[in-house]
Amino acid sequence: MLGKKKMIYYVPVLIGIAVVGFFMWKTFWRGAYESAQYNVLRTEGAFELREYPDLKIVTTSMQVGSQGEDGSFMRLFRYISGNNEQQQKIAMTTPVFMERKEETDSGQMAFVLPSDVASNVIPDPNADDVGIVTRPAGTFASIQFSGSIDEPVIEQQKAKLVQWIQQSGYTIIGEMEVAGYDAPITPGFLRRNEILFRVE
Repeated sequence: MLGKKKMIYYVPVLIGIAVVGFFMWKTFWRGAYESAQYNVLRTEGAFELREYPDLKIVTTSMQVGSQGEDGSFMRLFRYISGNNEQQQKIAMTTPVFMERKEETDSGQMAFVLPSDVASNVIPDPNADDVGIVTRPAGTFASIQFSGSIDEPVIEQQKAKLVQWIQQSGYTIIGEMEVAGYDAPITPGFLRRNEILFRVE
């Protein structure tokens, strides 16, 4: 009898946890957000050659390796949450781009502006360390991977991508970008991460 009573008690708790987990997943799942559009020109395993159009992005400086813990992510998040001249709330998109300049500790973090905002009047940021720029159209080589995007993983995936680019006869003409598509609460094996280089 005691076992049955425990089961009767735990079933609603487990159902509640499952419901909360489902709604958290729906809230933070990348499929709930508009994603930057591109055309795939070539696919080879985890590698892709893509053609991106001009993208309007909101950007701020970032310390390389910080993964947004230096305040860069929150500066951008405050902008889309209404910290702009029109106090306009702007939908989150994917991916979060993190451009890193070679041989330095500095870089840029950027959110892609939704198409409905980018095609109209874009509200100016209130913060001096946040700006609106255009990520120029171009051809990019990418590698997709799951798990974390800490420095050892980035270096490992970067080496693979650079080798593929060279073997494919392309030339790197831009800085490396790291793209993250998922919220931090997403389990590592479900995350979509990418490294990209502009090529010709």
